[in-house]
Amino acid sequence: MATAVTVSLSGARLLSHRPTLSATRAPFMSTWSSSKMGFYPLQLMNTLPPHNLSIRAARTESKGVSLGFRAPIFQLPEPLTGKIWKLEDFASHPALLVMFICNHCPFVKHLKKDIVKLSNFYMKEGLAVVGISSNSVATHPQDGPEFMAEEAKIRNYPFPYLYDESQDVARAFGAVCTPEFFLFKKEPPRPFELVYHGQFDDSRPSSNVPVTGRDLRLAIDCVLSCQPVSSVQKPSIGCSIKWHP
Repeated sequence: MATAVTVSLSGARLLSHRPTLSATRAPFMSTWSSSKMGFYPLQLMNTLPPHNLSIRAARTESKGVSLGFRAPIFQLPEPLTGKIWKLEDFASHPALLVMFICNHCPFVKHLKKDIVKLSNFYMKEGLAVVGISSNSVATHPQDGPEFMAEEAKIRNYPFPYLYDESQDVARAFGAVCTPEFFLFKKEPPRPFELVYHGQFDDSRPSSNVPVTGRDLRLAIDCVLSCQPVSSVQKPSIGCSIKWHP
């Protein structure tokens, strides 16, 4: 999808659904590893990229994932804490919201405050929430793990914000843009199954439409009240995931 916008800059491994790969484990907080993940000492406030730079961001729609799709098994690190999170960590919850987000995308920035509000509200109602950043740090270093940790801290994210360095998890989910929302329900003994893959609401940067989270809230309300979720769902629109060159 084609239009591009100019925006200001302000930022593991997959265990596939059936075969599994080993986890990526790296020390995170006090000393960043100098391994292939390319971490450096955590001096975040002094190393944030300048705000006067600009990039070109492609406008992309979510697509291509069928309702009923089973959540892929994943195992990813959380830069803020160093904890490794797995899909099974959320197994006790009746529903799971997986959000592909990042630091720099203007579509994500437009919703961040309300994503936090929505997460805080529904996590108290039993919803599990996780954010994942899959962008390449080769092209977008501001989306790297050290800046993710700072973002999660500054924004007071109530959910784990995970780093998908290999981009295998994004591919397993079929994610193509940020933000992109996957809402799964769980009815034991069945695994998490996709019931909503659509937009947050109709608001977009510079659209003058207020952010309400209406579409996603309605879907979550249906899941938590054991009601069916409408299959009529508007796609999420945002920046394309920045794949490795």
